Amino acid sequence: MGRRRAIDQDGVLDAAERVVARNGAANLTVEAVAKEAGITKASVLYDHKSKQALIEAVVDRAFRRDDALHAQCEATVESEADLAIKGRLLAAAEPPAEEFRAAALNLSAALTLDPSLRKKMQESQASVVSRLLETSTSPRGALLAYLALEGLKFLEHLDFHHFPLEERSRLLREIHGLSQTLPREVELP
Repeated sequence: MGRRRAIDQDGVLDAAERVVARNGAANLTVEAVAKEAGITKASVLYDHKSKQALIEAVVDRAFRRDDALHAQCEATVESEADLAIKGRLLAAAEPPAEEFRAAALNLSAALTLDPSLRKKMQESQASVVSRLLETSTSPRGALLAYLALEGLKFLEHLDFHHFPLEERSRLLREIHGLSQTLPREVELP
């Protein structure tokens, strides 16, 4: 009897990301992922019991990658003050890679439409906001800076707008400055 070939799970998830980028999460099929990975449908289903489980695995891996990137960036920050926002700014220093944008766009749609995936995103964002507030010398400034940074990333990741690199760098510096401020409340017009 022959030995079962070990399936590279990162390779399966890479293939799933490519399918999501090309076809959208709603159009992802186990068959398409298997074909993209060069394996059988049964091999995909062995570890990911359904299309939904496969999408969840892709999303979970994206969250782990994001967490690891921010932890890596925070590790390079010299001061503990404002650690979380500084790490986020460092992680955003480069615009998203072209091949990542399509997957980000299509996964965002899945996160929006699926209640269980949306809950994961809500929990992730709650954790980020809590960490920002805990590690900042100006919690309100850091929160406003985070909102500005996420707005910039939203425009780029969803391919709505791209700033020239020089302007983008300036915006990131200004967002960092915002994180250091003590905003005052003003009345809305």
